[in-house]
Amino acid sequence: MVAIARVDLPHRSPLTCWKPSRHRSEAGAELIEFAFVLPLLLLVVVGIFDFGFLFQRYEVVTNAAREGARAGVLPDYDGNATAVTNRVLQYLTSAGLEDPTPLGGGIDVRFGCVPPVPPAAPPCVPPSIHSTQVTVTYPHRYLFLGPIATLFGGSYSSVMLQATSTMRSEAQ
Repeated sequence: MVAIARVDLPHRSPLTCWKPSRHRSEAGAELIEFAFVLPLLLLVVVGIFDFGFLFQRYEVVTNAAREGARAGVLPDYDGNATAVTNRVLQYLTSAGLEDPTPLGGGIDVRFGCVPPVPPAAPPCVPPSIHSTQVTVTYPHRYLFLGPIATLFGGSYSSVMLQATSTMRSEAQ
């Protein structure tokens, strides 16, 4: 007969075995990833705000040019470029923008006629339309993105916004 000897092995609990814990080895990974992503995230958010300010000013400049052209075709402003320019400046200041001339921009008012569609025809022939054309150029300075972009090597200091509006005169 074969005798089987019984050997008692020491009992080990699973807590006494050393196993590397995933939680301990990745304890600061989220913080480091957030530190890398935060500047880019802030740049995108600030860029959204600056684009909103840029678009708002562009709409004001466009409406100021339209208001100047509309005023230029009225009988009260007949050929008076100074009065049209003052009307555009009044619209800009009521919208919260400054006079664009000292900032490098300007207001250009032209009275005349728009030539007919074929460019070879001489201007102001009977099919021409007598009109007033107002061009407003306004410099937009970036509020937030400019200083932040210099940290990343960019140069967002200002951009010129330009809007042109032409309206025909009803009385010829």
